[in-house]
Amino acid sequence: MTKSYHVAVVGATGAVGTQMIQLLEDVTFPIKEVSFLSSARSAGKKLTFRGEEVVIKEATPESFAGVDIALFSAGGSISERFAKDAVAHGAIVIDNTSAFRMHPDVPLVVPEVNPEALRDHKGIIANPNCSTIQMVAALQPIRAAYGLNRIIVSTYQAVSGSGIQAIDELQTQSQAILNGEEFTPAVMPVKGDKKHFQIAFNALPQIDVFTDNDYTYEEMKMVNETKKIMSDASIKVSATCVRIPVITGHSESVYIEIEQDNVKVSEIQELLRNAPGVILEDDTANQVYPHAASSAGKKEVFVGRVRHDLDDSKGFHMWIVSDNLLKGAAWNSIQIAESLIEQEII
Repeated sequence: MTKSYHVAVVGATGAVGTQMIQLLEDVTFPIKEVSFLSSARSAGKKLTFRGEEVVIKEATPESFAGVDIALFSAGGSISERFAKDAVAHGAIVIDNTSAFRMHPDVPLVVPEVNPEALRDHKGIIANPNCSTIQMVAALQPIRAAYGLNRIIVSTYQAVSGSGIQAIDELQTQSQAILNGEEFTPAVMPVKGDKKHFQIAFNALPQIDVFTDNDYTYEEMKMVNETKKIMSDASIKVSATCVRIPVITGHSESVYIEIEQDNVKVSEIQELLRNAPGVILEDDTANQVYPHAASSAGKKEVFVGRVRHDLDDSKGFHMWIVSDNLLKGAAWNSIQIAESLIEQEII
């Protein structure tokens, strides 16, 4: 008899948790039960899953009894607090926070890139940073065919990556500016940092706080996570991460240097055209290229503007776009769960 699974969503009322629940409606594996877990503040509220109401419960260590797969997206402190409890109850944790990403015993997985890493899990699997996921998914087929020496990426990231409060701030600031009203920034670029700046009609070159080397933690996540996912510490990676006044959809300008020479743009395009989870939108003669608005609500990674560097024969530029709440978070987590089952790991 086909096994069915008890799936828990921790952070069920958040932006990513809500997407996880919607995606679970159509997963490829059978679900016998769902548990929606959140803070005490949200406990008692009801959500609908497959036509039935499910009461949200407060997350406690005992909440994970009988759970097979626990999807976490309630912040790093919650993952650090409850993930080991879930594992102790027999669940496999798929964590969407940064709490365990760089832990040496925790696989960091993008299913299109390194699904084999799932076999090394010890109860916890980390979902990478949203901006990292879409980049490595697009670059993996190129790396597999031609090798990859260097990545320089500049991101243009949507405010939804900072949560519902950031979305609200963008909307209220935009309306205030249009109405000629004054406002006081309180969330962006980082709620916990010393200063806050206008995000409406602006671009902020800070996502997360700065580290000692003057890169932000977001930028260093892209550097370190890329090396870990690709199992190659020798790849040179540098990132500049920018928040822009878009609600959904991260965009990235990516420059790469491959190992092989004499590779044509058409060959790179063909790899992308056939890559799993990637859609090539690249016809500049007809102004066809990806953009954030058209990626919203879609699971795939979109790539366009593929072109040779003008000075380096091994250098290529491209534009990569994806819905940061789907492939960048919820969908990648669901794909990990499906891959665990497909590989008979759970």
